[in-house]
Amino acid sequence: MSGLEELEKIAVRHAQEAVALDRQGKREEAIAAYKKAVDCLLKLVHAYPNHNLTRFFIQRAKTYEMRIRLLEDVWVNGRSDYDETNYGSEQKSQKDPIEDLIIRDPPDVHWNEIVGLEEAKRAIRQAIVYPSLRPDLFPLGWPRGILLFGPPGCGKTLLAAAVANEIKATFISVDAASVMSKWLGEAEKNVAKIFRIARERAKRMPSIIFIDEVDSLMGTHRLEVGGEMRVRNQFLKEMDGIIDKKKLIHVYVIGSTNKPWRLDGPFIRRFQKRIYVPPPDFHDRLGIFKLYTKDLRLSQDVDLEELARLTEGFSGSDILDVCQSVQLRVNSELFESGKIDKEALPREITMQDFLEVLQDRKTSIPKEALKAYERWLSRFEAL
Repeated sequence: MSGLEELEKIAVRHAQEAVALDRQGKREEAIAAYKKAVDCLLKLVHAYPNHNLTRFFIQRAKTYEMRIRLLEDVWVNGRSDYDETNYGSEQKSQKDPIEDLIIRDPPDVHWNEIVGLEEAKRAIRQAIVYPSLRPDLFPLGWPRGILLFGPPGCGKTLLAAAVANEIKATFISVDAASVMSKWLGEAEKNVAKIFRIARERAKRMPSIIFIDEVDSLMGTHRLEVGGEMRVRNQFLKEMDGIIDKKKLIHVYVIGSTNKPWRLDGPFIRRFQKRIYVPPPDFHDRLGIFKLYTKDLRLSQDVDLEELARLTEGFSGSDILDVCQSVQLRVNSELFESGKIDKEALPREITMQDFLEVLQDRKTSIPKEALKAYERWLSRFEAL
């Protein structure tokens, strides 16, 4: 057995013990076991930083840390919303934590503020916007499950926020930690509650359940301590309930992932529309540079087209980092000169500033990853 597998096995054992003790109301012992599980998970992260499960290890450690804080608060302050006879009972809680997931005003992003991604925008309009405007024109139904996949930093979350604003939808943002951490062992009830809230609100306006890093919830992992399979099955059940073409319900599930190949086959089938969100091409990179530099003081020698050429393979987030770094460089010069009165302005940003920043920057998207996305795209026919 490898060191990785041994640490995973120990982490699972401590986590299983913690959940069992937690259910029995043995707070002090549960806290100690959760801490041991977290310690093992963090050792895994430090020992294997490039492992494909590293993000999952981190997320699971955060889940247990949140449960530790809750138990310590109950233990120290003697709060009465903890039911020792019914692990994770929500009936005594004064506030439903699931309500905290509802973002009544999603990020103020609109289609014209997203540079490029025209194919992705078109696909989302067809799947969500048009059926929301004229459901009578879609007697065969329409997609309720939409998967946005592609490299990080390329606009998946922006697209979800833009469509929510377009159709004035209730926006419910979900991640694995928010579902799993509130009441470990009761996570499937949280899933049911999220969908129930979405259906209730959809009677007045469309509802969008946005699941960031959906592979963390709907993928399979070796590090499971019980309950994960029930959560996945509950999601399947709830999604089956909303994708029924006979029901004219305006509840949409938008999943976002950087690793679509980690999704279970049954979940892929529930996402009837699978949309690739690729890195920006030359034209889009030029548009992104124009967007992020429009409020900066640029010298006449700054050639945005050349910068777009030099940043082939960069994500939109990468380009933002470059522009922020250049801004930081010239602003730091102003502060370090001692001229910090309100009338003083930094010098103009030059092409050389950009070139020097780019010397130390590389794309955050490996070429191997792009090939993996293309293979997955060809297999599942995303558009």
